[in-house]
Amino acid sequence: MSSKKNNFNSKDHQYMSLALNLARENQGLTGDNPSVGCVIVKNDDIISFGKTGLNGRPHAEFNAIKNCKSNLTNSILYVTMEPCTHYGKTSPCTKLIIKSKIKKVIYSINDVDPRTSNKAFKLLKKHKLKVNKGILHNEFNKFYTNYFYSKKNKLPYVIGKIACSKDNFIKSNKSKYITCKSSLNVAHLLRYRNQAILISYKTLNSDNPKLNCRLNGLEKFSPTRFILDKQLKTKKNSYIEETAKQVKTYIFYNHSNKEKINYFKEKGIKLIKINLAKNNLLDLKKILTKIYKLNINTLLVEGGANLTNNFLQNKLFNEFYLFKSDVKLMNKGSNNVSALLKKLPNFFKKIKTLETFSNKDKIVNFL
Repeated sequence: MSSKKNNFNSKDHQYMSLALNLARENQGLTGDNPSVGCVIVKNDDIISFGKTGLNGRPHAEFNAIKNCKSNLTNSILYVTMEPCTHYGKTSPCTKLIIKSKIKKVIYSINDVDPRTSNKAFKLLKKHKLKVNKGILHNEFNKFYTNYFYSKKNKLPYVIGKIACSKDNFIKSNKSKYITCKSSLNVAHLLRYRNQAILISYKTLNSDNPKLNCRLNGLEKFSPTRFILDKQLKTKKNSYIEETAKQVKTYIFYNHSNKEKINYFKEKGIKLIKINLAKNNLLDLKKILTKIYKLNINTLLVEGGANLTNNFLQNKLFNEFYLFKSDVKLMNKGSNNVSALLKKLPNFFKKIKTLETFSNKDKIVNFL
């Protein structure tokens, strides 16, 4: 049935839902651009579809139009977000839509990028196209939460993550991993979905982590790596160092000797000097601003107790994931985070337990 308010019918919802599914496919993989889905329909048949390319280009509308083998005249274009109107590295999507003689454009939500925000509607109308917006607005407002936050605040959307045993230890003296394989897969999915990952030098020196995505077929989507190291105490010959020329790697520091600085630079690691905050630690707010300027919209923080607590106290997490094993470590565990976990709910409005398809672990999402 049609909605009197917006004149959307069941088929409109069907096609836009398909566009949303297309947008989901590259979510987190489109750089500083939003992940958009597009479906083109003519005479109730889908004649083409597209999604935003990896790293943000080409745009979804461009892909859908260029891949179409049918005549686009008098077709309807469904796109999840307002088409761009500005000239950047490519011509605006609105120009291509108008040129293609598409008769109607339906989109859900306005972009927040000031170069194009709320401009497509008037421009398309001016060229005699029918335009409708607002369909599935709540769904898309939720889907683009990370992108909207980042663009409006000029900061990355920050997701924290920590894993612990049933008795709240984050390190096992016997095993490398605390949680089960199912939880590890979810953790790697988070790495896949976020553009960058951040840890402290203490975690690097203790665990020598790879910080990559190890899900089959998704390895190439591993995140950019950031290390916090005030005095450049990062150990030499780590995995991070050995792969710095293949994966973008940055160290935020405050002071060190020239020998260390030159050593890491020669290894392909980019060093960024940061002032200290009042607590005598690296200024996290300035770090996040620097990360945003590197075109990073989403950041995963895999911290220990100190780094996690510092982010919490500065209220810099947008979300947080707690991975909790059903196994107690007792005298085989170290670095207990009971005090941190007790206050964790105070920094968030919503708490939900995720379905893991495993009886071994619990994953809690704080929002």
